[in-house]
Amino acid sequence: MRLGIISALYEEQQGLVEAMRGPAKLIHGMREYWAGSLWEIDAVCVLSRIGKVAAAMTATTLVEKFGVTHILFTGVAGAGDKTVRVGDIVVAEALVQHDMDASPLFPRFEVPLTGLSHFQPDQQLSLRLSRAAHDFLELDFLDAISEGERHTFRLAQPRVHRGLVASGDQFMDDRERLDGLNKALPGLVAVEMEGAAVAQVCYELGVPCAVLRTISDNANENAATDFMRFVKSVAAQYAFHITRRVCRELKEAPLQPSSVSAGT
Repeated sequence: MRLGIISALYEEQQGLVEAMRGPAKLIHGMREYWAGSLWEIDAVCVLSRIGKVAAAMTATTLVEKFGVTHILFTGVAGAGDKTVRVGDIVVAEALVQHDMDASPLFPRFEVPLTGLSHFQPDQQLSLRLSRAAHDFLELDFLDAISEGERHTFRLAQPRVHRGLVASGDQFMDDRERLDGLNKALPGLVAVEMEGAAVAQVCYELGVPCAVLRTISDNANENAATDFMRFVKSVAAQYAFHITRRVCRELKEAPLQPSSVSAGT
């Protein structure tokens, strides 16, 4: 197993390269790829930058040039539903490109010539990710996030959600637009800018993937308020501790071979 770990921003992956044993840096396609051992798992960490094209290029390079066998995407997202709060964790069960619309030639959201609109992450890896997220909130949360930050961002009792994640090349800060997506995409729990592109690449290349998102905002007009502070002091800690738990579990109990799910 060789695990590729992608984040869009430097702050979202803070601490992972530092935790690597024997890290080696290779610059390719204007990105820094760090290869080494991460809690005894062979891993490659990279920042994709923001957006679907950037994420798709990075995921493809991880597979084609670095030979990763599994991909984990970590980062932040806006809440896709009113029951999802800032500080909650989302593990994707399916991913869709909410700005894909080639109608009337193809149905809305369907990626042309694939017959698919929803791409499904690997069930085994997503289950490990979900379990690690639950364990983090139960065992690590109070130590990982300072009392001051918990108070500032009102992180009382964060929860783990599994459901539909929608990706698009827009920073979502429009409540009316989000309400429209909720009507068009039942079960939506988060909106972001990369995950569905990575899921499509992994589907087409036959590589299992999973997507972890920390909810940073409510995808409304206040979405940009203290965004970078939240990423640095909260989301980065979530990603670090959850990734550590996943790697340690993978070392003790490797994933069983499985076919990559397509979607619907």
